[in-house]
Amino acid sequence: MIEPSMKQVEVQSPRSDARVIAVIGFAHGVSHFFHLLLPPLFPWLMADFGLSYIEVGATMTVFFTVSAIGQAAAGFAVDRFGALRILYFGMACFALAAGTLASAESATWLYLAAALAGIGNSVFHPADFTVLNRKVTSTRLGHAFSVHGVSGNLGWALAPAFVAGIASLYGWRIAAFATLGVALGALLLLWSNRRALQDGASVRQSPTEQLGAFAFLNVGAIWLCFAFFFCITAAFGAIQNFAVPVLQGLYQLSLGMASATLSVYLLAATAGVIAGGFLVQRNSCDQVVAVTLSIAALLIAAVASSVVPAQLVLPMMAAVGFFTGTATPSRDLLVRRVATARFGQAAYGRIYGFVYAGLDTGFASSPLVFGGLMNDGRLSWVLIGIAILQGLAIVTALSVGSSRAEPVQAA
Repeated sequence: MIEPSMKQVEVQSPRSDARVIAVIGFAHGVSHFFHLLLPPLFPWLMADFGLSYIEVGATMTVFFTVSAIGQAAAGFAVDRFGALRILYFGMACFALAAGTLASAESATWLYLAAALAGIGNSVFHPADFTVLNRKVTSTRLGHAFSVHGVSGNLGWALAPAFVAGIASLYGWRIAAFATLGVALGALLLLWSNRRALQDGASVRQSPTEQLGAFAFLNVGAIWLCFAFFFCITAAFGAIQNFAVPVLQGLYQLSLGMASATLSVYLLAATAGVIAGGFLVQRNSCDQVVAVTLSIAALLIAAVASSVVPAQLVLPMMAAVGFFTGTATPSRDLLVRRVATARFGQAAYGRIYGFVYAGLDTGFASSPLVFGGLMNDGRLSWVLIGIAILQGLAIVTALSVGSSRAEPVQAA
């Protein structure tokens, strides 16, 4: 059951909650869609600008680096100016990124487009979760966070087909202009629902201002949450980037079968996110994270052992995805508990912004660490490393759950 400290003052109607959840979910899906603004176009961009894989891949390094730095800063902007204004800004940055890409005359323009998209992406976790926490009834927050996670996965799934499909028919510049339409459409949706999404300015006049803007950094549980998100995302990034060649090498799977296994993993993770929205309503969020990630870590360690029959690899990886996804709504509520226990609703933006910067940091670091293992041919160590990261995530989650929930006092 959700902790008493997480109750909201105002109970919204189911229709109002559904509207907020749907609009914010759509916006989050668009943010994940723009994660893949550039990668589906790599073949065309490499040919037109004479780029190597390293040079074109560096655009994503720019994206995640800018997003990680910007996400922490965006949290302060959310608390100061309100989440809705910052969401407008994020969507506008996506539109600028799409326009810059469509008009690109050199590789420099591509890096600029990646940086603009990274700035846009940086605002969504602190802004989205601030709106959901303030506008959705606490008993429906598990489902709200579940929809939020699923919509992000759908954004990832739709982007390659949309972008590459249009590029194949009409060229990559037309595809980039089409993504501009996606950003502008999402911006219009946010504006048309502004009354439902507006978070009250009174919430922002808070005791946190008396404590200092950076008081949350004195709370150990905040740093544990950052570490948790770093570990869980670095593990996910390793699977997303290297699962196909690892499974080919360890189990002699065909390219088609290994790719299908990764696709099933991602679909199962999405199903797990949905299930997690129901599970967290009746259980302690830190315990849900610990149990589900323990099962996922044990399964991935078994696959790493190379003793699993090849025909069981796909269902086992599907189970890994499902249990990893099931932890998602609980992890988001875990952060909320830390925030409300110490700061009320005052610092949602800056706390979510800082903690979720761990996501981008994990995404940016994972290819460097696990890419080295791949270069050395240590395929099983990639999976073992994933299991270790999930184990560390369990430790941090339980540490957060057992930490004292006393508010930070002003001097």
